[in-house]
Amino acid sequence: MRYIVLTIIACLTTTLAMAQSDTTVVTQTPNSVEIDNNTLWQSGNQAYIDADYHRAISCYSAIENRGYYSAKLYYNLGNAYFKLSDLGHAILYYNRALKVSPSMEDARYNLTIAEGMTKDKIAVVPEFFLNRWIKTIHSSISCTAWSVISLVLLGVLLCGLLLFLLAGQIRVRKTGFYLALNSLLFFVATTAFAIAEREDILNRNQAIVISSAISVKSSPDSSATDLFVLHEGTKTTISSQVDGWCEITIADGKKGWTECSHLERI
Repeated sequence: MRYIVLTIIACLTTTLAMAQSDTTVVTQTPNSVEIDNNTLWQSGNQAYIDADYHRAISCYSAIENRGYYSAKLYYNLGNAYFKLSDLGHAILYYNRALKVSPSMEDARYNLTIAEGMTKDKIAVVPEFFLNRWIKTIHSSISCTAWSVISLVLLGVLLCGLLLFLLAGQIRVRKTGFYLALNSLLFFVATTAFAIAEREDILNRNQAIVISSAISVKSSPDSSATDLFVLHEGTKTTISSQVDGWCEITIADGKKGWTECSHLERI
């Protein structure tokens, strides 16, 4: 019994630490900086309303450069860039917004619109349905939400164990056993989803082409053979980096090298 309780406490501590570490906005700064950021935020919003999109981007970017970020900030930046027909940066920031808040439907809708306007129509390599289903589930809500759910399930698991170990009636003990068993299964699943979602947030291998057009080459050399051309807004995966060159893979599986300056990591 002692070992069971110690194990539960260890799991609870680990999951709680995960939930606390998943922050979407940095807030531990002096009050004066907070005021400045609020002013920048309001100025950016007003500039957007006034159709002064360059100024709106300047205000929002100033907040981002201070280390502050949120899904709403990225979403507003994406909208401002979209208004300027800068599809590369618009798609970049919509993706960043969804990385912070996967359930942000406005960002997902606008991303679909922006991606539909890109020049590159790349066929996606089919993915095994089970992997796709699991990814869809764990990306449906944020890492924090999954962590909170796992904490609740851990509490239910503990209650079930207590019923099983301490109850006098067989029927109550059976109820506690099945309650603990089901809670354990769901706790493991939700914790795995929380970990997977956090890894997606920390993983910065995906990038967006921000230049109007780039040549993807066979090797990290400007004189190498051109393999294919990509245009702004196309999503890529960076697999390696050598002396300012990035090896990228696109959705249909094609690989090549391009200068990293043409890309912006999500």
